[in-house]
Amino acid sequence: MSGSLSSGYLILDDGLIFQGEFHGEVAQAGEVVFNTSHSGYEEMATDPSYYSQILVMTAPQQGNYGINARVWESKNIWIRGFVCLDLQNSSRDSEWLHLLRNAHVPVMTGVDTRRLVLHLRSQGTRWGAIVRGENEAMAREEANKLIENAKREKTSADAADWTKAVCRKTVEDRKGAVASGPRIAVLDFGSKENILREIAARCSLMRIFPSWSKADDILAWNPDAVLLTNGPGDPADVNDGTKTVKELLQHNVKHPERYKFIFGICMGHQVLSRALGGRTYKLKFGHRGSNHPIRDRLLNRIYMTSQNHGYNVDPQSLPSAVEVTHVNLNDQTVAGISHRESHCLSVQFHPESHPGPHESSILFDYFVKQIRR
Repeated sequence: MSGSLSSGYLILDDGLIFQGEFHGEVAQAGEVVFNTSHSGYEEMATDPSYYSQILVMTAPQQGNYGINARVWESKNIWIRGFVCLDLQNSSRDSEWLHLLRNAHVPVMTGVDTRRLVLHLRSQGTRWGAIVRGENEAMAREEANKLIENAKREKTSADAADWTKAVCRKTVEDRKGAVASGPRIAVLDFGSKENILREIAARCSLMRIFPSWSKADDILAWNPDAVLLTNGPGDPADVNDGTKTVKELLQHNVKHPERYKFIFGICMGHQVLSRALGGRTYKLKFGHRGSNHPIRDRLLNRIYMTSQNHGYNVDPQSLPSAVEVTHVNLNDQTVAGISHRESHCLSVQFHPESHPGPHESSILFDYFVKQIRR
């Protein structure tokens, strides 16, 4: 392994600077976000929803249980940086650190993450950069250039829709575990692998379509239902996907005898809401963690959920026919909707539940029941 441990900085675009130990070969910039989960660093780093983000962990010790590719949510590591207080780096185990460095993901340890997270909570999500350097002035100059380049990349017309950067580029078929189960089409905005595992466990056949796929192509496969997955970025930029979902909804209204039940998760929920006529807005610092309580009005229960999103649906913008079915009990934001005439349901959390908790996975069973109805 080339490179050596040295001083480094995490510098935010509002000028705040955090010093620590830099591990890696290259500097990187991205949106700086924090997650309150106590475990699951592998699942987070491989979740496409973290595309172009620097991940800050509030739990102080990371890397303690090594790595296991069986829990990965995709084949790639999508984060632009990893920040924590303490990272396992001993003769017994340093697998996670080595993996991040081999993937050219800079790591910062020894950071006052409590102060950093309190700042992000009060000031909102910021852009930032992780850079190596003994000299603060030079580090600031490099960080500012990286941040400006990252911002330009985000706002360019060609790169605004982040789902296109992380989704599958060709159609993929997977066989399900239930021979008598439904055929389910998946519109991939950057799907976590465990969403696909949950669907495969309940269907006979699954076809996964890239995020820009046309409604006619999906309907031509004649699925029984359509799943809209999670994904990164601003849902207002996902124009092709929103147009496709709007056309699928129109199909359901025009042809109720052969509707395709639609189930959206996270980005899929936001895209569905926009296709129904709603608006989305950026949260101050997002919801990211494995400890978010949800009131489920469909199943009449309360459960804890895993969440990872920076945008939310404005309840005042939703048409009167749309029912708010799930509410985040931390801040009363919209966490799920349904529309009976359009045969659709969506949630602003992760029922596939990795790294946990697992209480809301029953929603996949509810989804299949709606198909059979």
